[in-house]
Amino acid sequence: MKKSILLIILLSSLCLMACHKKTEEAAPVETAPKATEAPVLNAPAAKTEAEMSDAEKEMAKKQALMDYGVMEDTYMNDSKAQWASSAKASSTFGDDDGKTPSSSNVADNVVGKVDGKTWTNNNQEIGFDWLELTYDKPVAATEVRLVMPNGDAPEAISKVELQDTESKWHTVWSGISDVKNDSRGNRTWFVKTFPKTAYQVKAVKYTMANNVSHGYKYVDAAQLVGE
Repeated sequence: MKKSILLIILLSSLCLMACHKKTEEAAPVETAPKATEAPVLNAPAAKTEAEMSDAEKEMAKKQALMDYGVMEDTYMNDSKAQWASSAKASSTFGDDDGKTPSSSNVADNVVGKVDGKTWTNNNQEIGFDWLELTYDKPVAATEVRLVMPNGDAPEAISKVELQDTESKWHTVWSGISDVKNDSRGNRTWFVKTFPKTAYQVKAVKYTMANNVSHGYKYVDAAQLVGE
């Protein structure tokens, strides 16, 4: 009888201990209170031109000129860029009816650095014209740049092709150009960047869709970028 009573007491003690342990495990863990998050402040909206004072407009104009100057200086002094050494084109202003075009319009004017001399095509809104530039040093190319006086339709350019050292042509871009005249300066730089070519590039050809932008097309200079 005594053994039975002791056994019952022992079992009761074990049950109480188990219940107490479960209660401790189930007790919620207190977490540190979250820090109050700082409110997100919206940046002030940029002023429209109509909202700007005359002084602010003048400052914005000067900043645009400065940005253009920095961009152009970077391109002009790019150690990985080279200027075209020879050029030819599908047409030249004044070459119809067997006439000899003026030297002020020939493709050779695109050779060398920016100097204000230009090639001019002979079609304002009919068909396509192309300008082909050759470079002294073949390179694995990453970018091409064509310099056009403002007002002379960079949006007419519809295709860019690269020629390798085996005289094979590769199209790296074609379509509708989204390049507009750069109102910050006197010239617009038509720039196309692409993955580094696995072949060495020695020439670049630009095709222009004349009816996309009516009027004669003019080009001052052209760069090939690569190593």
